[in-house]
Amino acid sequence: MGSIDARGGLAKAGSESFRIRSRGGPPCPPVDSGSRGSPRRIIIVIMLKGLIITLRPHQWVKNLFVIAPLVFSRELFDWQPALLSVVAFFIFCFLAGAVYALNDLIDAERDRAHPVKRNRPIASGKVPPAVAASMSAALTAGSLVGGAFVSPEFAAVCAAYLILNVAYSFKLKHWPYVDVLCIALGFLFRILAGSYAAGVAASNWLLVCTFLLALFLALGKRKQEMARTEGTRPVLDLYNPAVVTWAMRVCAVLTLAAYAGYTLDPHTQEMFGTALLPIGIPFAAVGVFRFLNIVNRSTESGHSPTEEMLRDLPFVTTVILWSALNVYFIYWT
Repeated sequence: MGSIDARGGLAKAGSESFRIRSRGGPPCPPVDSGSRGSPRRIIIVIMLKGLIITLRPHQWVKNLFVIAPLVFSRELFDWQPALLSVVAFFIFCFLAGAVYALNDLIDAERDRAHPVKRNRPIASGKVPPAVAASMSAALTAGSLVGGAFVSPEFAAVCAAYLILNVAYSFKLKHWPYVDVLCIALGFLFRILAGSYAAGVAASNWLLVCTFLLALFLALGKRKQEMARTEGTRPVLDLYNPAVVTWAMRVCAVLTLAAYAGYTLDPHTQEMFGTALLPIGIPFAAVGVFRFLNIVNRSTESGHSPTEEMLRDLPFVTTVILWSALNVYFIYWT
């Protein structure tokens, strides 16, 4: 099909767009029938991306602690508890995401004064508060309902984890030292949740090591925040930097001592049928001291220690080697 232009010539017209030539002038831009909706699509894409960022997917690595009881119970390759553990892992990811969204809603005004957190989707205005609140509520309800299908005990731990974190978001995070204890308790809830989901017992050694390690990591995060966010969080002004540094060192020593005690315990060696577990102690030591270095480095970069350690090749390599060695010793020796 053809059409006549201003000069009497024949111009071809496309099915979706066409050009009109005026005498002596440049061609007009093609008309795109879908261009009217593009700004709206861009806004939706930005908002969806913001919602995903609000869920903190990079923090979900913490929920691997949910799978720890399965690994140390020697049932990693038993499909039924393994499947339930994977389901429990994702439920905790969604529940944690709901808590992060709630926390960002509460802290939106304060985050706008923070040099880094002001870029968070809710604080920056990329995600409307009502949308974030709806997402948080939906994830919370879905996680608790899904947890009930895993087991009643698992659902109870999920509810306790949620109550602790809601209390943390509204009040407990403003109390120095209590806030890091809450973070450490959150890791204990992950261990207990994984134990109930897989139907295996979590040893006292595993609970003690997890609590001390989580306390060590939480103190490291506070130390980094104290160096980079002065005046933006009143609770940080209530911390004593010397006490935090001292407490980190004590937790590092106690964590390594507890892990060494666990691997050297005759009952542990009898249960796993191997005396090779202490070989993992040097790897654990390297990981702990590497994290200390990451904390000192993150005070200069401004990034969270969690983000820094996920980008730190020596740290990640050490964790992978430690994990591989333990799986080999537990299952194939």
